[in-house]
Amino acid sequence: MASAEPLTALSRWYLYAIHGYFCEVMFTAAWEFVVNFNWKFPGVTSVWALFIYGTSILIVERMYLRLRGRCPLLLRCLIYTLWTYLWEFTTGFILRQFNACPWDYSQFDFDFMGLITLEYAVPWFCGALIVEQFVIRNTLRLRFDKDAEPGGPVALANGHVKTD
Repeated sequence: MASAEPLTALSRWYLYAIHGYFCEVMFTAAWEFVVNFNWKFPGVTSVWALFIYGTSILIVERMYLRLRGRCPLLLRCLIYTLWTYLWEFTTGFILRQFNACPWDYSQFDFDFMGLITLEYAVPWFCGALIVEQFVIRNTLRLRFDKDAEPGGPVALANGHVKTD
């Protein structure tokens, strides 16, 4: 049996994009409930979020691989949070040039150009912690067996074979 290979960068980007997209919809739904007590939980996002989150988390993955073992977890999460602000500002600024930026934080007290806001520092920090500890670490553990048949037997880590 051939050894399983790690997921490609494109496959990981896809998983990260879907994760970010889902989290944004859930966050905006929760925000709408907390702020407006809206029981419909209307979560919203933009198709741009797929590119923004997929690319950002892939870059955070690279940072994680370089920083783990060299710097403590909380410092890494602070670095990821700063990266998130830089990325959010940059992508928002570019999208705004085409009237395509889906967010506007100008109603917040501590916004900068309506593109970023310090009010989201804690959620971004917590998100960075979750992304590193659960999303990136588990995605890097995933393997692709190019010879496996869909619905066929699955080789388990302990050497046993599981059949459906």
